[in-house]
Amino acid sequence: MNTASVSSFDLFLNWLAHGYLDWSWWQILVFTLIVTHITIASVTIFLHRCQAHRALDLHPIASHFFRFWLWLTTSMVTKEWAAIHRKHHAKCETVDDPHSPQILGIGTVLSRGAELYKTESKNQETLDKFGHGTPDDWIEHNVYASLSWQGLGLMLIIDVFLFGAIGLTVWAVQMLWIPITAAGIINGIGHYWGYRNYDCEDASTNIVPWGILIGGEELHNNHHTFATSAKLSNKWYEFDIGWLYIQMMSTVGLAKVKKTSPKPVLSDLRPADQGTLEAIIANRYEIMARYSKTLRSFFSNEVQHMQVLASHLKDARTWLGKDEARLSEAEKAKLEELIASNTQLRKMIEMRRDLQAIWSRSNATGDQLLSQLHTWCQRAEESGLSSLRDFSLRLRRYV
Repeated sequence: MNTASVSSFDLFLNWLAHGYLDWSWWQILVFTLIVTHITIASVTIFLHRCQAHRALDLHPIASHFFRFWLWLTTSMVTKEWAAIHRKHHAKCETVDDPHSPQILGIGTVLSRGAELYKTESKNQETLDKFGHGTPDDWIEHNVYASLSWQGLGLMLIIDVFLFGAIGLTVWAVQMLWIPITAAGIINGIGHYWGYRNYDCEDASTNIVPWGILIGGEELHNNHHTFATSAKLSNKWYEFDIGWLYIQMMSTVGLAKVKKTSPKPVLSDLRPADQGTLEAIIANRYEIMARYSKTLRSFFSNEVQHMQVLASHLKDARTWLGKDEARLSEAEKAKLEELIASNTQLRKMIEMRRDLQAIWSRSNATGDQLLSQLHTWCQRAEESGLSSLRDFSLRLRRYV
């Protein structure tokens, strides 16, 4: 072997070991974290909040960047992703939900989340019914949709060129990032374990209060409660990094927010009017969360004065704030026993049912609902219970 050929072979081995950039391990690690985070940001801002829920509009420059990046790193087609996610909301926690751990089991969704997505993406009925309004231009049809796997191949070539053999590991991490974090953790744990700010109709949970690693999607209960909100954090201690990026993009004209979750606005105390009714209906999840907190506090105080309380009712504070429709049969039986044991608790629970019924009566006119609200407030303020009276007085301040 001559000197020239040996030299060329050595150069090839050196490139294979170090890549074009010849970066250290920690630099490659930082690069991997950055590119996977860009992918997460693309999913939550473009696919989720913009395309699936129309919570914001994106400038064409931002929109095309996200589409191109997702083509490189996920091979997901916008129409398929948006359609599957919309179906998830429409059929949540039913047998038609594409990925509910309540139906399929947490193990199935965690381990086969990407497979469940791929299976549903082949359901043409889902795409036709839920995939409207997604990109429908030449590049979507001829590149991003029809050549989806070629984007992943291009990303593989780029990673290997930049980092040599270790680029294969970088690429593998990029490929696994969304199936693990989104298809597994959010679709699985986000409907199975965590805390709930709002007792919405499904089993969604906030995994942690700080949405950073998965772009804010960790605040899943907030999202399911206010699905069309561009902001996923609601409490003062919660943080949604995706919302931070959207605000930054809005500042330079790359994004325009269309909707965020409603926030209570209180005025001076006054008789409930049509505006009060509309504000109460708009803020009903916040109102019921506040009522549940009031009810649990009332229960804790009442326990001290109750002469007889079966030991198995002492866990009532953990389920007393739930919507009754979501109670297990055992919890429903305990609730009835609790109601029978204390007249004041019965009144609190019955008043909760009546308040919830106000916005549940879809066939009632505005005047009828307002009349029912007046009646509820009067009963609450004349109940002799300070908790109910104070709650009603606050309710009448909503505008």
